[in-house]
Amino acid sequence: MKYKIACVGKIKEDYFTKLIDGYRKEINKRDSLEICEVPDERIPQKNGDRVNSIILNAEAARLKNVIAPEDYVIVLCINGKKMSTADLTEQVRKAEERDQRTVTFVIGGSLGLANDIMKLADYKMSVSDMTFPHQLMRVALTEQIMIVSEYLHKSS
Repeated sequence: MKYKIACVGKIKEDYFTKLIDGYRKEINKRDSLEICEVPDERIPQKNGDRVNSIILNAEAARLKNVIAPEDYVIVLCINGKKMSTADLTEQVRKAEERDQRTVTFVIGGSLGLANDIMKLADYKMSVSDMTFPHQLMRVALTEQIMIVSEYLHKSS
């Protein structure tokens, strides 16, 4: 299975990068993980709905360039379904059953995700009712992908 994380913005702290790289190394022993970072938009001090919409659409256009039509797309959003690791494993199995070889996780920028991206979702996932820094969420997601990958390879 190929896993892809399509995300807005870059990891800025080395300690997050080191954690992600360690998990990616483990994943790549069995599967593959690609992280596609697209540039985020600068959010002006004074912004309203119109400016936010422009920013979301610009980030969405970049994300669409890294999401293939044949991917099984899981978006991370606050309104998604809360999942356990076992639930996430079942979503990956669903992708396999549908012969979709790439599971793409999408993490938006600080304003979230545009409706265009939400419409691409095969599944909408929430990690918590709490808000987490996007960099930390990428670490947690990468670790969960590693666990799912290990489990699926042990059970097959």
